[in-house]
Amino acid sequence: MSNLALSEIRLTHLVTHFVGNSSRDEGLKLSKAGSRIKKEALDHLLEYFLLPFKTEEFYGFSHPVDRKMNEVYGVVQKIFEDSSTFVKDSQDLANLLYEQSRHPKVKEGQFHVAKLEDAILDGEALEVIGIFKSETVAPFLKMLPGEKGYDIDTDQGFEIKGMDKGCLIFKTEEDKGYRILVHNANRSAEARYWNDDFLQLKERADEFHQTKEFMHITKEFVTKQMGEDFEVSKTDKIDLLNRSVEFFKERDSFDRKEFAETVLQDEKVIQSFDSFDDGYRKERSMKPAASFDISAQAVKKQARIFKSVLKLDKNFHVYIHGDKNLIERGQDTDGRKFYKIYFDKEE
Repeated sequence: MSNLALSEIRLTHLVTHFVGNSSRDEGLKLSKAGSRIKKEALDHLLEYFLLPFKTEEFYGFSHPVDRKMNEVYGVVQKIFEDSSTFVKDSQDLANLLYEQSRHPKVKEGQFHVAKLEDAILDGEALEVIGIFKSETVAPFLKMLPGEKGYDIDTDQGFEIKGMDKGCLIFKTEEDKGYRILVHNANRSAEARYWNDDFLQLKERADEFHQTKEFMHITKEFVTKQMGEDFEVSKTDKIDLLNRSVEFFKERDSFDRKEFAETVLQDEKVIQSFDSFDDGYRKERSMKPAASFDISAQAVKKQARIFKSVLKLDKNFHVYIHGDKNLIERGQDTDGRKFYKIYFDKEE
């Protein structure tokens, strides 16, 4: 896991623009100078920019043809090399975002481009370019003391814990598209323009990504493909998902042959999985994975979506965490289905 320390980070440049929705002709309002920040607001502003980021999954700039054709990547390179044209460079980024803000549900908002120094990533002090967008305003109360009592008013602003979109671009590994952390509070389809169309990011092939990727493919195989290739019960599927999670939890490194023998076990199931994995990766231009270091953070994250729940109508949910041989499925003579569960101790 990468270690990131931001306690000593310094903000050296900041320009804020207004970026509307281009399909609604909301336009751009480009600033001609850097943002003026009151001293008492600086710590809150840095918290607003930096709080959402987690050092789990890093991305890098990409492009379908050549990374050099990624326009945001080009502007970022220019800023890192020379900050003397920072305002103009931030305007270029705002124009690029406006071009990609075409979906009807994309919100208008304030677009911030920042340059920061002294971020410590894996023990190295690095320069960082931050690109952020503020979309969602919230009401807040102002209580001001008067001569005889308080004056209470309301205003609109941005919650410190509520930054909508952002990325931190660390000045390292430029040849691989830099190391980039991304935040997007909106998970819906229209919000993908930030990662996919504007920034054009791709997950880096590190241990977090490889672990997450393989566990996801395993889940897709068990839940969607396995039932088409074999006659398999829900308890068998849950058992296989449980064994998959335990395999990743108990090891520091992944070996595909060991996974096949330990988790999949049956030769026909192994062949079916290999075929599914190969097709899944080719369809998404993903590289095959035979071995890699296992990321404990990725395992923890993926394990949450490995469902070990057997849902019976709307009456019962049975959580299966261990030996599937302790649960049997049957059917009465009158056609009613049932499960028989064996146990030693009731708690």
